[in-house]
Amino acid sequence: MRAKTAEDRALLELIDPVAESLGLEVVRVRLMGGTLRRRLQIMAERPSDHDIAVEECARLSRAVSEVLDAADPIAGEYLLEVSSPGIDRPLTRPIDFELFDGFEARLETDRMIEGRKRFKGMLAGLDGDNIAIDLDGEDETALIPFDWLADAKLVMTDALLKRGAAIRAQRGEPEDDGLPEGSADEDTTTIPSEDNA
Repeated sequence: MRAKTAEDRALLELIDPVAESLGLEVVRVRLMGGTLRRRLQIMAERPSDHDIAVEECARLSRAVSEVLDAADPIAGEYLLEVSSPGIDRPLTRPIDFELFDGFEARLETDRMIEGRKRFKGMLAGLDGDNIAIDLDGEDETALIPFDWLADAKLVMTDALLKRGAAIRAQRGEPEDDGLPEGSADEDTTTIPSEDNA
């Protein structure tokens, strides 16, 4: 789930080693848009504390740009965007479901499970290769195979906002981050790139 398409997976293979060399881990890579102007979105964080600073986004962006300029894997112009996963982050790795145990999430599977593909509830960690989730209106914890996930994301709740505020306080940042109420806390660096072929 860190990369959705074959093109995303090929880009992830190029980007992963660059991120690792900077002490970062790629959470998700998505190449979006049509043929005229595409956007390559990279979400990354430090594996030690699952956070990232603006300066680290900028360093990763410059390093990835160099690799992509040399490898030239994307035809035409594209915009490179490197950011934190934000508060209401996508859940793309098994560790994410342990880190956010007890928080509300929306999951979508690539196949039907008991007549549906979409699920919402409180994460309850992992059970082997399955995501445990206490679904809204259900008594028992559901187990959904991680490999069956098409998409998963945290739901913006008061508990999640409080967690984000606590993390900002630990970093010594002011409580008011200047974002409109309910906005995702996201450090972003954007660099336009052009194919020189």
